[in-house]
Amino acid sequence: MKSVTFTKAQTPQWLLAFWKEIDDKTWGKGFDCFAENASANLGVGDWQGREAIRENLRAFVDRGFTAHHEVVEYWDGGQLKVFRGFVSMTPNDPSQNPVRPAMTHFFYMDDKDPSKVAHWHGSVGPVAF
Repeated sequence: MKSVTFTKAQTPQWLLAFWKEIDDKTWGKGFDCFAENASANLGVGDWQGREAIRENLRAFVDRGFTAHHEVVEYWDGGQLKVFRGFVSMTPNDPSQNPVRPAMTHFFYMDDKDPSKVAHWHGSVGPVAF
């Protein structure tokens, strides 16, 4: 059993830069928040390595919608960071309605370099009922 104390804090620049890369569909330096060997579990995605995270997100977003991430709250627990917010998803197909699902993300920071994310667990949705 482990106890962690969380502090509600301003959203850090590294997280804002990461969301901006996705929102702007630029896929660049914002992904540097991940350790090179980071892993991610986003929904059913199970991705190993920073480049796999980048490429799988790019394939998912580029094929169907434009996103805009909104931070509602950010909690810093040292090695564990927790983010809650919403993502507005506007489909490329104008016959489909935009959606705004809730998001919750857990970022476990790297033991060797605590400025980098080692593991990301995220959930978004539901996007429809």
